Amino acid sequence: MGYLGQMIGAIFLGISTVAAHGHEFWIDPEQFEIEKGGNVVAAIRVGELYKGSSYAFVPARFQLFDLIQGDMRGPVQARIGDRPALNMRINEEGLLTVLYVSTDSTVTYDDPDKFVSFTTHKDAEWVLEEHARRGLPEAGFTEIYSRHAKALIAVGEGAGQDAARGLLTEIVALKNPYLDDLSEGMPVRVFYQGEPRKQAQVEIFARRDGEVLAPVTVRTDEDGRAVIPVTPGTQYLLDSVVLRVPAPDIAKATGAVWESLWASLVFGVPAE
Repeated sequence: MGYLGQMIGAIFLGISTVAAHGHEFWIDPEQFEIEKGGNVVAAIRVGELYKGSSYAFVPARFQLFDLIQGDMRGPVQARIGDRPALNMRINEEGLLTVLYVSTDSTVTYDDPDKFVSFTTHKDAEWVLEEHARRGLPEAGFTEIYSRHAKALIAVGEGAGQDAARGLLTEIVALKNPYLDDLSEGMPVRVFYQGEPRKQAQVEIFARRDGEVLAPVTVRTDEDGRAVIPVTPGTQYLLDSVVLRVPAPDIAKATGAVWESLWASLVFGVPAE
């Protein structure tokens, strides 16, 4: 296959939006703890129950794909079509944050049951009432969506702290999973438009020794905080989804009547 064919294939894998919607999106490191001078390698995945396909590095598919460590921040360096999408040498110790914000994609619901299932699963039943109140059709309508993903990786000792990074929606770890005492759980805070998101559902996916555990959910308090139960030797994927009416200009340009914003946070808890 020639270069053009490879690029078309990479782009195709990056834009299968119908299959991707309704599934979790996350940054999946091969190792959650690496040595200084080693390479951080991570896939961009879409799937269910902490299992999914690896997507290629395609700049047209993201607004932001950055690494943050201490006061340093810069874009991921890769070639179009690279898979895994992230493979870079890290020369400094400290907590490394990987950020990814996708471009907007759309999905059209031809089966009304899929929309009901999606909104119910994401604890947004109010959307169904509002959908009927607005006089929207039961099928044949469009939703626009975007992904706002974060992963935490320890380089060396992994000293440092997660923080709000200015994403439209995001989940912030309030402790360092590689150094702090998590015997009472991992405290997190969920944000939307820079403000704490109260009474928001956070879905928890966990993987230990290659086995995916049954997902559970928690809810944030009035200050957007929640505590995630964790156990040593386990990797975690947290997911929280905002559903809203799109801005008038977006609705006009895309025909979308709903918009979803997907936040995810991935981290590992070291074995004892």
